[in-house]
Amino acid sequence: MWLPGSVPTGYTGYWIMALGRVLAGEPCVSLVPLFAGLTREQQAEVATLARPVTVGPGETFVRAGAREAPLFVVHAGMVKLSRTTADGKSTTVQVLGPGEVGGETWLLTGERPENDVVALEGARICVFEPSALDRIVREFPAVGVALLRSLAVRLHSAERMLTARTLADVGARLAAYLLDCPTTWGVDRAATAHLPMAKKDIATFLGTSPETVSRRLKAFEHEGLIQVRGMDIDIWDPVGLELRARGA
Repeated sequence: MWLPGSVPTGYTGYWIMALGRVLAGEPCVSLVPLFAGLTREQQAEVATLARPVTVGPGETFVRAGAREAPLFVVHAGMVKLSRTTADGKSTTVQVLGPGEVGGETWLLTGERPENDVVALEGARICVFEPSALDRIVREFPAVGVALLRSLAVRLHSAERMLTARTLADVGARLAAYLLDCPTTWGVDRAATAHLPMAKKDIATFLGTSPETVSRRLKAFEHEGLIQVRGMDIDIWDPVGLELRARGA
């Protein structure tokens, strides 16, 4: 999830399931943009407050409505935030990949999480309890600024998807979705979005058919906006894709 033109400088409830296994010695703090502004010594200090956990595919490690919930950073793998309606239907709200942060909203508001957090594949997570994060922000104000920046990006993403969902054009919804996929950056500073779900699941999420998703991706390729490589999407024209997400 990113804003066009922004490039990360780094590698970009309290309820943890007993199935999670602590990974000793994993340097997860040094891999995430949230702590990229700290020195190596400061990162080492922060690392003592993190609890690395690994979760298997399909396992839930944060439950909606939990009394307390942590801030967490995805170290490896992908997780989804999903919401279940009263009639039992589950909807994917967000997908997070390596280097991305979750839980900042409920941590800062003090509210209980509204979503389950489920591993889409084997995932390694860095967990920060509320008391640990309070200490980190007090001692390293730059982390608080980075946390606010993360929230600003999340808000922009939500507004973009909300705008896209009000449009009849499936292309706008798909463009917004691609801009919010977990992204890595090449040495040429080009962005590659990684589809976290099969196209049929993406189609369900966007309220359309797999065939329509495939046609729209081909149209974006023809326009020079993207290049499709299996589950990876090279974004050649992020500004143009952003305009498509706005319905332009």
